[in-house]
Amino acid sequence: MTQRTVAITGASAGIGRAAARAFAAAGDRVGLIARGTERLEATRREVDAAGGAGLAAPADVSDAEAVDRAAEYVERNLGPIDVWVNAAMVTVFAPFHMIAPHEYRRATEVTYLGFVHGTMAALKRMRPRGRGTIVQVGSALAYRSVPLQSAYCGAKAAIRAFTDSIRSELIHDGVGINLTTVNMPALNTPQFDWARNKMRRRPQPVPPIFQPEVAARAIVLAAEQPWRREIHVGRSTLQAIFGNMIAPGLLDRLLAKKGYSGQLTAEEEPPGRPDNLFEPVHDGHAAHGRFDERASYRSPELWLSEHRGIATALGLGLLALAAGGAHLITRRS
Repeated sequence: MTQRTVAITGASAGIGRAAARAFAAAGDRVGLIARGTERLEATRREVDAAGGAGLAAPADVSDAEAVDRAAEYVERNLGPIDVWVNAAMVTVFAPFHMIAPHEYRRATEVTYLGFVHGTMAALKRMRPRGRGTIVQVGSALAYRSVPLQSAYCGAKAAIRAFTDSIRSELIHDGVGINLTTVNMPALNTPQFDWARNKMRRRPQPVPPIFQPEVAARAIVLAAEQPWRREIHVGRSTLQAIFGNMIAPGLLDRLLAKKGYSGQLTAEEEPPGRPDNLFEPVHDGHAAHGRFDERASYRSPELWLSEHRGIATALGLGLLALAAGGAHLITRRS
C-alpha cells in the first residue's frame, strides 16, 4: 500500500496511541492530536521507532478552532490527510445524580463534540479532494448503555447517530469520502486509572477484556477497507448489540442488579487521585492500563473480519456438508 497521512485524536494514550503505532508499522505518516505535550512527544518517538513518521499537534478536541489548526499543521508538515481517526474521550464514573452539570458538559464536549470537531476538520480538507476516510472509534455501549457511565454512553450513542447522518449526506452529494465506525469491547486502557471516579472502589472494564492492540488492528482494518459501514470487535460487543435488540427490558434489570459490581473492583479508590477530565494527568501510562494479566491480544471475531474470504469459504463449506448430510439422510429414509 502507498504511504498514507493519518491524523489521530486522543493519540497520546490508550486506543489512539496503539493505533498510532499500528499505522506507523505500515510506514504511514501520523499526525498525533491530544492535550498532553509530554505524552504526545513520547508517542511521536514510538511512531518513528515503529517505522512511520510522527508529528505532535497538541490540541484539546473540545475546541473546534484548535482542532482545525492542528489539522492544518498536520497537512502542512505531512501532506494531505488520507485517514482521520477520532478516538479522544474522557468520562465520569458515577450515578447520574452524583455528576455536576459542568462535569457532564465537559465529558460531552470531549467525547461527543470532539468527534464532531474532528469530523469537521477532516471533511473541510477531504471534500475539495473528493476522497478520504474517517474512522470513528465507537463502542458497544452506543447500543446498550450501562449504569455509572451515562455521560460516556450518551456521547457514544450520539456519535453513532451523528455519523449515520453525515454518511447519508455524503452519499447524497456523491462525495467519495468513507465514514466507518469500529465498535469496541472492554479494553485495557488507562481510562480506568485516570477517569474521574465518584465511587468508593476503583473502576474496571467488564470482562472479557482486550488489549488496545486489538482495537488498533480493527482501526487499521477500517482504514484499509473503508467501504465497511461498521466493524464490531469482540464477542461481547455482538452480545450487547443483539441482546439489546431482543430483550432490552431484561438487560435493564440485569444491569440494575449486576452493573455496579461488574464495573468496580474490590480495591478502594485512593483519595485525591488526579483525573484527566479537565487537565492531562502526568504519569507513566501509555496505551495499556493496569489489567495486562486479564487482557487478551486475540479476538476471534476480529480475525474473521480480517479474513472474510476464508470465513466465507468455511461457512459455505459447512453449509455444503450440512446439505449433503441432510440429502443422504433423506435418501436412506
